[in-house]
Amino acid sequence: MAIKTVGVLGCGLMGGGIAQTCAAAGYRTIVKEVNDTFLEKGLGRIKGLLDGGVTKGKLTAEQRDATLGNLVGTTSFADLKDCDIVIEAITENLEDKRTLYAEVEKVVGEHTILASNTSSLCITELAAATKRPDRFIGMHFFNPVPVMKLVEVIRGLTTTDDTYTTVFEFSKALGKDPVTVVDRPGFIVNRLLIPYLLDAIRAYEQGLGSLQDIDTAMKLGCGHPMGPFTLLDFIGLDTTYYIAQIMHAEFGMPMYAPPPLLKRMVLAGHLGKKSGQGFYKY
Repeated sequence: MAIKTVGVLGCGLMGGGIAQTCAAAGYRTIVKEVNDTFLEKGLGRIKGLLDGGVTKGKLTAEQRDATLGNLVGTTSFADLKDCDIVIEAITENLEDKRTLYAEVEKVVGEHTILASNTSSLCITELAAATKRPDRFIGMHFFNPVPVMKLVEVIRGLTTTDDTYTTVFEFSKALGKDPVTVVDRPGFIVNRLLIPYLLDAIRAYEQGLGSLQDIDTAMKLGCGHPMGPFTLLDFIGLDTTYYIAQIMHAEFGMPMYAPPPLLKRMVLAGHLGKKSGQGFYKY
């Protein structure tokens, strides 16, 4: 089926990035938030990023205006009624997502595909909470969405071939490089990344080196664009902790167990860049 109108649930960092990317690719995009305050903040962030792109010469004023012209903000589920696909990008809470899907399904058409940007939850379990498990799929974008090229397209057990093909081609139309992933905790990237980040924390706990030295060693020794502690602060320590808990519960392997330091930092509210302090201060 042809996708013409896109709905995005949530206008935070991820949802706003997804909405901006869809609008920039020429799709009519409707982004929904829970209230006007969050919506205005999210839309303001998108406009600021686009204005910055014009200032830096990365896009033209015409491209910025076209993107903004394709973008509509709302606080009402009813405005999503004509969407061909609705991409959910809210917090990683299973019950919140289930509640949201129930509201969306009251207004969208039978053909509408539901996609989740979850980074850790089971796609088959999410699909089972809807009336359209055959038209449910995972679309895991990466932050910052307008820049990062990867989308993990995750098929649940009930996802049909037509749904998968439509979403895979839609991802390419957004200018992304999609990969197909089996429905397992962490998918591809986090399945490999999270143990590395957790092991870096354990190494620091054991006195292997300073934060700066471990980060520098991994950048210069392995060619990584940023070291593990800079990356942890960028991702969010709470997000990393949550994903690690899910993966540890699924696999029961020590490599996925959150280190004590990570748990204590999350409890202290030291979540990374978004809170102003993580392993580094911002």
